[in-house]
Amino acid sequence: MRKTTYRFNESIKLARGNASLWLFFWVSLLALLVSCKEDPQPKPAGFLALEYPEPRYELTNLPCPFQFEKNTQAIVVPAKGKQPCWFNLDYPQMRGTIFLTYQQIRGNLDSLLRDAQRLPLQHTIKADGIEGDLYTNEYMHTYGMFYEVSGNAASQAQFYVTDSLRHFLTGSVYFEVEPNFDSILPAAHYLKQDMRYLMESLRWQ
Repeated sequence: MRKTTYRFNESIKLARGNASLWLFFWVSLLALLVSCKEDPQPKPAGFLALEYPEPRYELTNLPCPFQFEKNTQAIVVPAKGKQPCWFNLDYPQMRGTIFLTYQQIRGNLDSLLRDAQRLPLQHTIKADGIEGDLYTNEYMHTYGMFYEVSGNAASQAQFYVTDSLRHFLTGSVYFEVEPNFDSILPAAHYLKQDMRYLMESLRWQ
C-alpha cells in the first residue's frame, strides 16, 4: 500500500512539473509574440494627392478684342453683372476659377498698372511669399507680370498683360475651398501653368 501511494505521489509531482513547463513555454511564446509587434505610432496628417489629365489647349472665340488658348478642361463663363469682356474660366474638377478682367486704356495706363500691382500685395498678410516674373513678347506686343503667391492665401497666382496702348487684361486664380496651400498645391500648380500658357498665347484683335 505504501509502495503504491509512493508511485501515485511521484506521478502527481511529475504531472505538476510538466504542467509548469508547458505554462512557462506558452507564457514565453506569448511574450515573444507581443514584443515583436511594433509600437503604435501616430500617423501624420496627410493630404490627398490629386492627379489631373495632361492639358490640351484650344483657341477661344470670344466677343472681345483679344484671343487666347485655354485648357479644354476649363469652361468659359461670363462674369454676371460685370463689365463686358470679364470672364471666368471654371475648373469644376478642381473647384477653381481663373477670373479674367479686360479694360481699354483711355489715358489711364498708370492707374491700371498701380491697381494690378497692388492686388498681389493684398495677400501678404497670409502669404509666405510673393514672386513676380516679368513677361515680354515684342512680336505680339504683350508685356506684363506674373505673380506666384505661396502660403495660405486666397489667390495663388495673378497676372496682368497689356500692349501699353489700348488693351489691359488681368487674371487671378481662386479656389472654392478654405485656403490651405498644402491641400490645393497640385491644383494650384496646374492652374498656374494654364495661366502662363494663356499669357503666352494671347493675341490682341
